[in-house]
Formats: sequence, structure tokens, C-alpha cells
Amino acid sequence: MSSSTTGVPRATDEKPARRRRRVPFRVRTRRRRARWIRRALIAVLILLLGLCTAVFVAYRLTVIPAPHPETVVQSAVFLDASGQYLGRRGPVDRQDVPLSQVPREVQDAVIAAENRSFRTDSGVSPSAILRAAWSTLSGAERQGGSTITQQYVKNALLSPQQSLSRKAREALIAVKLDRTRSKDTILEGYLNTVYFGRGAAGIESAARNYFGVDAKNLSLSQGAALAAIINLPSYYERVGADPKVTATLQKRWAWVLDGMRGAGTITAAERASALFPAFRFYPPGGTDGQREYLIDAAAAEAADRLGITQDQLARGGYTVRTTFDIEAQDAIAQEVGQAPPAAKGTRLHTVVVAMVPGDGAIRVLYGGADYARQPFNDALAGAVEAGTALTPLQATKPGVVAASLVRTATPTPLKLASAYATASAQGKYAKPYTVAKITRGGRTLYTARPDTRDLLHAGTAHPVATGVTTYTGGAGSGPATTRTLWHTEADSRLSVTMALFAEHPAKGKKAATPAPLPDPPAAKVFAAWVVERVRKEVAGGR
Repeated sequence: MSSSTTGVPRATDEKPARRRRRVPFRVRTRRRRARWIRRALIAVLILLLGLCTAVFVAYRLTVIPAPHPETVVQSAVFLDASGQYLGRRGPVDRQDVPLSQVPREVQDAVIAAENRSFRTDSGVSPSAILRAAWSTLSGAERQGGSTITQQYVKNALLSPQQSLSRKAREALIAVKLDRTRSKDTILEGYLNTVYFGRGAAGIESAARNYFGVDAKNLSLSQGAALAAIINLPSYYERVGADPKVTATLQKRWAWVLDGMRGAGTITAAERASALFPAFRFYPPGGTDGQREYLIDAAAAEAADRLGITQDQLARGGYTVRTTFDIEAQDAIAQEVGQAPPAAKGTRLHTVVVAMVPGDGAIRVLYGGADYARQPFNDALAGAVEAGTALTPLQATKPGVVAASLVRTATPTPLKLASAYATASAQGKYAKPYTVAKITRGGRTLYTARPDTRDLLHAGTAHPVATGVTTYTGGAGSGPATTRTLWHTEADSRLSVTMALFAEHPAKGKKAATPAPLPDPPAAKVFAAWVVERVRKEVAGGR
């Protein structure tokens, strides 16, 4: 019988549906969290990979730029005969020096002050940035976040623009520079471009502006002080003149030396014996303006010797050692202020020229009291009445031939002084000169050689003058009308000529005219005193 008829259900192959197990909420949460973490990690990895790729591409495309023009231009520096700093010419006070001319302890001081990991970092230092941030927040000694390499890039290779893109480019160039240049090359570039205040860019100019020495002669204490100044140059430039600034710098100076001691670049004995150095006064004193007359004369002569323009000289990084004695020059500038007062409506001019007979080197060249008011140099270009000034020379044959050098009734004081020097050299004329030596980058480009000629006949004996010969002359018909006073004292080693003359200053289109000297007897005494003072000052500097 069929099942349908018997009422017994027919079996089938279908299995009853299972009830789905409910996943616990905690499990579901854990699984979702795991999926989100995986996705986040993947996203972060993709982002990091993208950033690394971008940085790599940017690094490969980054080109180290050439230094911008401002850091290529240098100044011309002028020194006196003994090497003392006279001044400079040029748009910026900077002269490059090789790293070998910067003492190692000065290099280490700069590293201790600005970037203690310089020798080992890769051009950028995240730890330095963190330390700088912490020192700012904690009020500790201020530190920069940029490495020396980054500072060099910012100072010499990039514009001073402040932006994130420029900062990023700075870091990329710093890294590439560190990988392609030696640490010494980078440090040399940095030391030649970093600003130290007082208008000085670079270690050489800073050494002269703050201490009156070349960079190669800096002491440990001086080097540490300059390193400390880099942090805030516009503030610290008043050191030595402002007690508060001096005290603040002294604390930072000590911090730099402590850093050097901690790094092992100086010994405990060197640290203990270091004394805070003395600084040149700032701003410069009044006699610095007098030096512009000297620099004018030497710059014109130096450019002529090199066959270049004065503008090229001023921008070329030349060092011009002159023949001048700056201590004697400064002393005379002070003495001239004691001259007899000029009469009302007149101006008294004082000129002093000291030169070496038979050589031509000019030691003193005083041609004006105020360069800012009168840049015209009376000693070199002033036409002064000779009057009877040459009469004393007619007594000897060397004097006669020396007097023949002056072929005008109104010679320049330099021309008349040269005649007296020739007489003192027994007829041996030496062309006056102000430039003894010119160097650039440690290489000598010019050395002076006396340009002489014998004004007496060949074979004539030249007795050597002994003692000092005094010559006095002037122009005018009497004491009340004396317009010019000349006074010279000379021997075989030095000839000093002084001229005093008065004038009615020019007014409008009316030219200046001669005026009587005030109190001629007092003027004679004054002239004799000044000339004797010059002789003593120059002799003391020999």
C-alpha cells in the first residue's frame, strides 16, 4: 500500500535548518577594532610611503644654489704700518678667511654655542629643535633650533623670507650639503658669512671690530665671546659700552666655555684660567672720522697699483697695509684742536705731513679736521702759498735741487714736504707713497719698492745729515698780514712739515680768499710744538 493510503508520512532528504549562533557583542567589537586598526595601519603606511617618496623625489630634485650676491661681495680693509686696523671700504664689512686661519679653539667655541652636534649630525637635528623648544619654555639659556649647516644655508644660499616652504627647502639643502661637502667646508662658509653685530659679517671682520686683531690671532676667551655674540648680535654689539649688555654676554660666554669643557675641547686648566676679554669701545670715537682721509689716499693709490677701479677694490676682499702711523695721526688730531682760534669770519687750516727721506713712505698725513664737513684733503690737493718757505733750502746744493721740485708759488703741502725730505736725503728724491703691501686671500699682490732718483750728478758725495734741521717760512708782508706759516724739522730718518693758513670761506659763487693768520707769534710756537710731537710719536712707534 502506498504511504498516502496508509497515512504514514514520507521521508525526505531535506535537513532541518540550524539556528544561527549569536556572536557575543564583545567579540564583534574586538573584530571591528582589529579591522579598523588594520585599515588605519595600511593608511598610515601608505601615507608614510607617500611622504618618503615625496621627500626622496624632492631631495633628488633639490639643487644646492650658488651663494647670493650679498655673500660674495667683500670689503677692502686698510691697516696702518704696524697692522692696526684703520677702516674699510665697501658695501659690507666682510673678508673671507680660510678655516686654517681660524684657531681650532675658536671653531670649537662656535660649535659649542650654536650646534654642539655639528660634527656628527646630518645637517638637521631634531634633538636640537626639541632642546631649543624646551629652553624657550623653561626659561633656560636660549638655544637655536637650526644647525650650523641650516644657518649657513639660510645666511648664504637662500633669501631671508620666513615661510614653511622655505624652511622645508632649507632642511633639504642642509641635508644634501652635509652629504656632499665636508664639515670643515661648511664651517668655513658659515664663519665667513654669519653676522656678529657692529656691521661685521664673518669672523675676520668681527675680530677686528671687537678686538682690533685678525681672526688668526684670536684667543680662546675672545673666540668664546664672539661665539656667544652670534645668538643676538644686534643686542650684544654694545658690549663694553653698556654694563647690562656686558654682564649678560659674560654669562653666555661662561656657558660657551662650560660647553667646550663638557665636550673635552678644552682642559680644566684652560677653563679655569679663561678671563672675560676687553672689547673695543662702541660706537667708534671721534678720531675714526679722521681716518677717512688716510683711507681716501690709500684707496686711490692701491687701485692704481692694481690697475682696477676703486669700486672694484672696495668689493674685492683686499687687505691694504699702508705706511701710516695711526697712533701718531690720532695724537696729532687731538693736538690740532689746541690751535689759535680763527678770527671771526675766517677758517684756520692745519696740514701736517711726515715722511721718510730717501724712501718716500708717508707716516702722517693730516689734511683736515672733519671729513664729514670737508672731505677735501688739504695735504694732497690744497694750493698753499709757499712764500719764503723754500728760501732756507738755497743754502746747500742738495737744498737747491730739492727746491727745484716745487715749480709753483702755491704748491700742495705734500709737494713742499717732499722737497724738504729730498734735501734731508742729500738730493735723493723718493716719490711719496701710502701703500706698502696689498694682499688678497693670503696671497701678496703688491709690495712697494721706493721709487727714487738722484737729483745730484752721479758720483757726487752725499754726506749723511746729522741732527735736526729746522726751516721756517711763510707768506705775507708782515705780522699783521701773515697768511701762511710753514714749519719743517727734518733729519735723515724723518721729515715733518706743517702748514698753517687762513681763508675767508667761499660764499655762493664767490670763491674762498686768503685771510691773515690769527696771532702769528702764537702760531709759530704752536707749529713748532706740533712738529716736535709728531717726531716723538713716530720715533716711538719705530
